[in-house]
Amino acid sequence: MATPKQFLELKNLPVIAYSLKAFAACEKIDEIHLVVSQAETEFCRETLLPSLDLSKPVNLVTGGRRRQGSVYNGLLAMEGHTGVVVIHDGVRPFVKPSQIAECILQAEKFGACMLGIPVGDTLKQVGPSGIIEKTILRDNMWQAQTPQAFQYPLIRSAHDRAVKEGVAGTDDASLFEHYGGKVKIIEGSAGNIKITLPEDLAIARALLEAL
Repeated sequence: MATPKQFLELKNLPVIAYSLKAFAACEKIDEIHLVVSQAETEFCRETLLPSLDLSKPVNLVTGGRRRQGSVYNGLLAMEGHTGVVVIHDGVRPFVKPSQIAECILQAEKFGACMLGIPVGDTLKQVGPSGIIEKTILRDNMWQAQTPQAFQYPLIRSAHDRAVKEGVAGTDDASLFEHYGGKVKIIEGSAGNIKITLPEDLAIARALLEAL
């Protein structure tokens, strides 16, 4: 079985370790809920977390079959929470504590906030045959990143409804928007990359060397 991307080695640490360290270093974070598969739980409990010696408590939560289900399990583990919850991809290792804190501050004010970057490339809408149908104006177009922060009761309500109605979102912000929520977006950074392909890991290693 292939190693999950969040556990690939990045300069002697699993990719996910960098996100965990960033969240632990953020003064506005009280606790961390790490959502992993059942097969990964023992490794995280016995090896990963003790090696990192994080300054914030970490609660291990068993994930679902897909990302949305995993997020929902994480939200269920926070039953009764009334503050802001921050949802982050474990394969974005270069998030900064200051970015996490700013998302929380804006979510406290607006209800929800996420990182993103303005789109720099020209966008094309392409049909099934591979022919360009139209060019999309990139003005006011942003590429979504994480973290995405929400007032807990609001995002929990959206996920509860999605489970009952069988609604799937491409990310938590889109699910929140589906049920009428408004999300503030603030500028992240090009370095806040998501590791999905082998070349992304090579880029991540190069970024680490440049730091």
